[in-house]
Amino acid sequence: MAGNVARRPDGRWRARYRDAKGKEHARHFDRKLDATRWLASVEVARARGEWIDPALARVRVGDWSRMWLAGQGQLKPSTKARYELAVTRHILPAWENVRLSEVSYADVCQWVAELSDLGLAPSTVRYSHRVFSLMLTHAVRDGRLARNPAEGVRLPKVGKGEPRFLDHGQVVELAEAAEPYGLLIRFLAYTGLRWGEMSALRVGSLDLLRRRMRIRSAFVEVHGKLIEGTPKTHQKRTVPLPRFLVDELARHVEGKSPDELVFTTPNGAPLRNTNFRRRHWDKAVTAAGLDGLTPHDLRHTAASLAVAAGANVKSVQRMLGHASATMTLDVYAGLFGDDLDTVADLLDEAARRAAADSVRTREATGRVLPFAAGEGTRRDQGFVGSPRRESNP
Repeated sequence: MAGNVARRPDGRWRARYRDAKGKEHARHFDRKLDATRWLASVEVARARGEWIDPALARVRVGDWSRMWLAGQGQLKPSTKARYELAVTRHILPAWENVRLSEVSYADVCQWVAELSDLGLAPSTVRYSHRVFSLMLTHAVRDGRLARNPAEGVRLPKVGKGEPRFLDHGQVVELAEAAEPYGLLIRFLAYTGLRWGEMSALRVGSLDLLRRRMRIRSAFVEVHGKLIEGTPKTHQKRTVPLPRFLVDELARHVEGKSPDELVFTTPNGAPLRNTNFRRRHWDKAVTAAGLDGLTPHDLRHTAASLAVAAGANVKSVQRMLGHASATMTLDVYAGLFGDDLDTVADLLDEAARRAAADSVRTREATGRVLPFAAGEGTRRDQGFVGSPRRESNP
C-alpha cells in the first residue's frame, strides 16, 4: 500500500494512500507531522492485518442488525425470534443510529450498566449483551471492525436456582389432580422429555414392544404459531419407557394412525404450554400442594428418579438429550453426591483384598516382602483396613 503526504494550496497537509483494490483514501491535517503520523499508523495496521476500510465501518448499528439477522439462516425459528426480540427491545434503543466505528468498549460497559439500572433481570442483560456481541463479531469477520468492543465487558451475575424434584408419591398426587391429563404428568415425570418434544411426539415414534420412543422433533411457539423443528441442541435420541407406562400408552393411542400426535387437546389440536398451564396445570399444582411447580420441573424430577434408581450420569445425559455429560453434571451434580460413598467403599474393599493377598503370599513363600516391614505400624495408623467413620452431628 503506497502513500504520500503533500501540501495543498490552502496550506493544509493531505495524507493519502490506495488500498489493495486501488481505492484512494485521504485525510487532511493542519500540520505535516500529524499527517505523517496518521499515514504511518495506517501502514502499521496494514502490516498487522488490522487495517479496516473506513467506509465499511460507517454503517449504522440499526442497518447492520438487519443485515446480520437476515443472514442467520442456521438458527432455529425460536432462537431467531429471541434474537430479534433482544435487538428490538434492548439493543436498538441505545445503538440504532451509532456507527459501528463509534462503538467503544467504555460505551458498551455503560450500556450494560444502564440495562441493569432499568431493573432488567441479570439473565436478560447477559442475553442482550451476548446478541450484541455476536453482531459485532460478525462485523469483525466481515472486515468492518478490527476487534469486538463488546468482548471482556463485566456482566451481572445470575443466581443459580436449585432444580425442584418430586418423589414418586408427589407425582401420583399431581397426576390424580390433573386428570384427564394424569398420563401426561406421569409420562413427563418418568421420561424427562421437554414440553415441545412431548407435544410433537407422534404415535409412529413409539416402540412399545421394546419400551422405547424416538425423539426426532419438537414444537416451538414463534409469534403465536407452532413450528415443528428438531429438538433443542438438535439432539435426536431414543428414550426408554418404564414398563408401567407401556400399557397405559397402548390404550391411549389405540385406534390412532402413526402420524397422529400422542398427546393432544380434546379436539385433537397440539398442546400449548401456556394454555395448558392456565387451564389445567395451575389448578392441579394447587390441589396437590405443590405451589410454584412448573412443567419443566417434571424434567428435573425424571432425572432425580433415574439417579435414585441407579442410573449413571451418561445414561441420564442420553435420556435427557443433553449435548454432553458435563451439561448434565452442571445441572444435577447434587444428585450424584452419594456416588462419593460408593467410590470410598470400593477403594476400601480393594485395599482389604490387597492386604489379604500380601499375607497369603508371605505365608506361602516364607519370605518377607519388601513392603512388609513396619506393616503393623501402618495398619495401626489406618492405612490397611476400613477407615474409621465419624458420625455427623
